[in-house]
Amino acid sequence: MRALQLTGWAVAAVLVSAWLALVEVFWLPWRLGGVPVPVSVLAAVFGNVLLVGAARRLSGSRLVAVLPAVVWLGIALAATTQRPEGDLLLPGGDAVTELVNLGFLLVGVVAAAFAVGRALGGTPPPRPPVSRSAAGSGSGGAR
Repeated sequence: MRALQLTGWAVAAVLVSAWLALVEVFWLPWRLGGVPVPVSVLAAVFGNVLLVGAARRLSGSRLVAVLPAVVWLGIALAATTQRPEGDLLLPGGDAVTELVNLGFLLVGVVAAAFAVGRALGGTPPPRPPVSRSAAGSGSGGAR
């Protein structure tokens, strides 16, 4: 039964992260009055951190928690390669467009790595007990 639950959470994590990564890639060229709006950069940060954390909490599996980051990275890198027909989702162009695209990739990867590190770290080990004599007199501070 546990394997079926983990499979379900893994499928859900992959589908949601793939959808979010595609939306973020398609938001990259969004401009308002000729000025780029880096909504996809913010969505990459928050999406990667929240999806990895949610996958870890809901599934209880570290492997499932890594899947959203791997899927995001795969889609983001696939968007940088040109298809045989000439289609390119992350095109170059002017310096501002290239800066937003590079920021999207860099910040998204850093956020995903941070989230995966937190998920794989698990709970910290328990702190050793402090003896009463080492803790002081218990009066509330030095005099």
